[in-house]
Amino acid sequence: MTSTHHIILLAHGSSDKRWCETFEKLAEPTLNSIDNATIAYMELAEPSMETIVAQAKSQGAKEFTVVPLFLAAGRHLRKDVPAMIDEIEKQHNVSMRLADPIGYNPHLGLAIRDVVQEELAKPVC
Repeated sequence: MTSTHHIILLAHGSSDKRWCETFEKLAEPTLNSIDNATIAYMELAEPSMETIVAQAKSQGAKEFTVVPLFLAAGRHLRKDVPAMIDEIEKQHNVSMRLADPIGYNPHLGLAIRDVVQEELAKPVC
């Protein structure tokens, strides 16, 4: 039996497995430290949000927070994902909350700065 609350890290998705592997690697620290967290894809890859919700609901989850692994809220986050969430909520009788995309969090800007500083410290060949 799982907690009634589940976290979904939502990536866009791609038919290119290498693209998906990049997001799965980025998600690992969260998945390893946050109970009931999974990664899902909006399209072109599995598992989908609907698949994750169905699986988690069968284990007792009733509430979901969707954390978009997007830098900004474009059309997908303004229209497509909310429509998907509405449909999934109706189909599975669950409650879902769409968080802001990770790009809105100032901590991401600090992480980007740190990566750039690491690159600047490397010798130019």
